[in-house]
Amino acid sequence: MNWQAIRAIYVFEMARFFRTLLQSFVSPVISTSLYFVVFGAAIGSRIDQVEGVSYGAFIVPGLIMLSVMTQAISNASFGIYFPKFIGTIYELLSAPINFLEIVMGYVGAAATKALFIGVVILGTSALFVDLTIQNPLAMLAFLVLTCLSFSLFGFIIGIWAGNFEQLQLIPLLVITPLVFLGGSFYSISMLPPVWQTISFFNPVVYLVSGFRWSFFGLADVPIGLSLLAILAFTLLCLGTIWWIFKTGWRIRQ
Repeated sequence: MNWQAIRAIYVFEMARFFRTLLQSFVSPVISTSLYFVVFGAAIGSRIDQVEGVSYGAFIVPGLIMLSVMTQAISNASFGIYFPKFIGTIYELLSAPINFLEIVMGYVGAAATKALFIGVVILGTSALFVDLTIQNPLAMLAFLVLTCLSFSLFGFIIGIWAGNFEQLQLIPLLVITPLVFLGGSFYSISMLPPVWQTISFFNPVVYLVSGFRWSFFGLADVPIGLSLLAILAFTLLCLGTIWWIFKTGWRIRQ
């Protein structure tokens, strides 16, 4: 394992993040505050509690998941797309490093950035509501796994994308709607039976449910099923990336 190569890629990607640290820090704080104003104040004034948890606290896990998923995808996709765009990807491919080391560098940096954003949002949320995390280790595990899996997914998007517009296509048109419809700001049990059934076909439901369970002990699906879903998604992304580097799809073609 070429740890020096992994470190070089990781440090280079993190340096870009630290150059815009103020923007990276202020943006999630402002967006989180706006969500609490809109959802916490407007809707929370009509919904006092959800399954015994105040509505303001109930939406925190979903709010963190929304930001973490989109940030992980955005950072990872841009990180690998830009070398493709300017042509330096060929220098990387010709270097004495394998695909796993390339992925560890780019995905590790993207996951670290997303984890940072998640912690910032968690800290900001604590300013608005009284939060108690029942299972902090489970919360951290779900958060890290989500950062890693969606960074892997973003890496795939970055390789697939043919222009900068396509980098935002899936996060905006697929991921964000799935998160909003995945029980991020409500409980699936609040829906009519037919919509509950439809919601269980949304993979984001399992991630949000497991993450919320770590906070309040409440879940729309069994915790084991949530863990299995995120592990399966991670393995699927890893398998897809292995196939991409093996065939050279969208890299050498």
